[in-house]
Amino acid sequence: MAAAVLVGTTAPAHADDTIQVHTTETIAPGVQYQAFTADTPDGSYEGHVIRADLRHPLVGAGLLYPGSVAATAAVSTMTDDAGAVAAVNGDFFNIGQTGAPVGPAVVDGTPLKAAVPDRQRHGPDMPPGYSNDDAFGITWDGRGVLTDLRVTGKAVGPKGGFELDALNQYAITVDGIGVFDRHWGSTARDRAVCGTDDNRNGPCSEDVTEVHVTNGRVTRVSDAPGSGQIDRDTVVLLGRDLGAARLSELSVGDRLIVRYGLSEERGATLRTAIGGFPIVADGGRLTGVDDIALAPRSAVGAGPDGRVLYLVAVEGRGASGAGVSLASLADIMLELGSRIAVNLDGGGSTTLTTRSPGDSSATVRNTLSGGVERLVPNALGIYSFQW
Repeated sequence: MAAAVLVGTTAPAHADDTIQVHTTETIAPGVQYQAFTADTPDGSYEGHVIRADLRHPLVGAGLLYPGSVAATAAVSTMTDDAGAVAAVNGDFFNIGQTGAPVGPAVVDGTPLKAAVPDRQRHGPDMPPGYSNDDAFGITWDGRGVLTDLRVTGKAVGPKGGFELDALNQYAITVDGIGVFDRHWGSTARDRAVCGTDDNRNGPCSEDVTEVHVTNGRVTRVSDAPGSGQIDRDTVVLLGRDLGAARLSELSVGDRLIVRYGLSEERGATLRTAIGGFPIVADGGRLTGVDDIALAPRSAVGAGPDGRVLYLVAVEGRGASGAGVSLASLADIMLELGSRIAVNLDGGGSTTLTTRSPGDSSATVRNTLSGGVERLVPNALGIYSFQW
């Protein structure tokens, strides 16, 4: 069939970028898959896009994850387990250690985690004016938004109150206190007191205190981080340096009220959030986005009213193409129709899946740069409520 050009609302920064579609499939009502090729200043590449219309009454979107923050799974497995019809891999993560993602995460309105300190991130440095707190969100009324999410929390005990600085994170700020709950999983919490606010590979803190709180009472005080699944009625507070000193004042049996969550400065009410690297805002490519390094890339974006989502995977590092820079990825998202977009984890993590009616399992649509699916901490999934 003749190639078609995807029509977007905003012209790409490179006028000679031409996306030509060679495959189009309807995955479910309101959900379309397309495979495309194009020539860009970076070279030739193959790409894949899911267009999901959140205005359609049978279409939804949400965070996919393996059931714990500090756990990983294949995108195809998460797609199948969640009953999704399509997905793209998600946030950068603490690869080789906890597996926990860098940025914030929200599932069905429940805060799963907050962002690690900026210099503790895996992945490229954020564009000017952005931080690890920034994320791609989906509101309860089905609109994609760029957002930032920060920890709000406080513990109040017999000697007063103190602020909480982290939620289910693989790194806590120096002198800080983090809270871990059942969403973290069974992975050891010792990585959270390692590195510094300026150096991901910095030393671990020697002064550490961990406090377990069950039903509002301190049940354990320890001088080392623990591991193991946290019960539903229990939270664990972990402090380093000055934070450890503050927690060491507590004793078993003390009454301690712990409240925590994520706040969003931009005011949207979020059903879903996933950490990412902003590359498009207000219909334009952000300044400071790298135009040199080429790699397989993943992204998610939203159209002018936020109601149409674009999940994208671009191939590279092999016969399937050269891969693209972040700048070219931004141009692709603009050409597709996005007015906001974030770059997700790329390289060996780049994975886009679909599951059509009658399929027993999801299909990986892109050529994987590592030959097999990398296990990743989360993904963004698309649902069809006709299934």
